[in-house]
Amino acid sequence: MTRRNRPLTLGELVGSFLSRKGLTKRLDLAGAVERWPEIVGERVARNARAEAVTADGILWVQVRSSPWAMELSLMAPRILARLNEGRDGQIRELRCKVGPLTEPPPPQPEAP
Repeated sequence: MTRRNRPLTLGELVGSFLSRKGLTKRLDLAGAVERWPEIVGERVARNARAEAVTADGILWVQVRSSPWAMELSLMAPRILARLNEGRDGQIRELRCKVGPLTEPPPPQPEAP
């Protein structure tokens, strides 16, 4: 057992825990949902919303219509390449489901 010269930071402890539990890759993949509008641009983001990433690297996207699903399937190689830049985990597939896009709830003001 090695002796540490300094206490660990909270970030180091959390990082170590996530790594031991195998969650680092999963969290990295989930970041793709958050980055979706930045990756695809405003026009696509108005018509398609990333919703979830499975553990095996499938990104599920809700699209407004079948034509948008077709458009995204054609754009998928470029979208996946951009989503996977600098990422530990790899998103390997984009799957679309057609349905209405609900607006996300507005941010709640912080309590004083």
